[in-house]
Amino acid sequence: MLNKVLILSASSGYGHIQAAHAIEQAFAEMRPDVQVQHIDILDYSTKIFKAISSKTYIDMVNKSPRMSIILLNWLTNVCNRPWKNEGLWAAFYKLNCLPLISKINNYQPDLVVNTHFVPARIISSLNEKKTLYTPQVIVVTDFDVHSNWLCRQFGHYFVALKQTGMQMEQFGIPSEKITVSGIPIHPIFAQHKDKALMRAKHGLKQYKTTVLITLGGFGVGPMEQLVTSLFHLKHEVQVIVVCGNHERLRIRLESFFAQQTLDERVSFKIVGYTNDMDEYMAAADILVGKAGGLTISEGLSRGLMMVIIGSLPVWEKRNADLLIAAGAAIRCDNIPLLADQIDQLLDDPEQQALMQENVRQLARPRAAYDIVDKLLNMT
Repeated sequence: MLNKVLILSASSGYGHIQAAHAIEQAFAEMRPDVQVQHIDILDYSTKIFKAISSKTYIDMVNKSPRMSIILLNWLTNVCNRPWKNEGLWAAFYKLNCLPLISKINNYQPDLVVNTHFVPARIISSLNEKKTLYTPQVIVVTDFDVHSNWLCRQFGHYFVALKQTGMQMEQFGIPSEKITVSGIPIHPIFAQHKDKALMRAKHGLKQYKTTVLITLGGFGVGPMEQLVTSLFHLKHEVQVIVVCGNHERLRIRLESFFAQQTLDERVSFKIVGYTNDMDEYMAAADILVGKAGGLTISEGLSRGLMMVIIGSLPVWEKRNADLLIAAGAAIRCDNIPLLADQIDQLLDDPEQQALMQENVRQLARPRAAYDIVDKLLNMT
């Protein structure tokens, strides 16, 4: 029986933290008697490891996108080798996260739920060496899975798609230890929200096609270039631009639009950090952004057609490939052509209907509830 649950995530990206919050919220609603604690492992790591995993990475992507692509490709070739050098990586992670190990020992959870591969690797290694006796499950927060997620000691894996589960089986993970749950998103996305009401609430026109642009919680990517490319849309469109935690970007965009004289055909609404992303998605028709696992899952839950841009290698690119292969998205590799690709989509009702149906087939808005339900039945 579960009494104490520890959820481990990492603020190295929007998805890991938000998936953890979703599971935490689902526990609170379904089993409030279970004591649940969620921690960011980077708060229990060395300063260098934390910097490399979060701020340094974000700054590099913003300031040197080409260099970041080269580095990420190199790291992928080094790291993405199933069952190779797992001991070395586990030792590296443990060395940089010693306070985390003390935290786990002091908390003594009945179960650890990981939404990041670093703590999963640490716990697996410690359990294998008999220096820790903590059962763990692993929630993969991408549609594709790379070898860093592979562990010897685990109770169960939760994955996004059937294809993801098949890939895990090829890596040697038993099928009975894999559940295709979808990626957990906040339970609020499981609630229906009326499009017209959400548009009225947020000051949006009812008759205009609504495009939502988001580059994740950190606002990483060429937002200014994206925005200006949409000046050339031929359809009547309103664009919601979500800047996330990137406050300087919000200020820059607001200053930029204050100096522009735009055709009334296309209008823009600039939003900084917001807790209303579910409502903006409910108000929208099309989502434009990178292929982060959580952003995709949230968009699918709101029935949004997607235009994938600027996905980082390798995992976001693989997410995009899977989504496009499923017919739920299109890709725009050349941002100056973004407006033309959206216009073509809006000119083709049959393609829109097909994409919307494919989105509905992939959507799993209750993933967090399904994961918690499975955990409660496993113990």
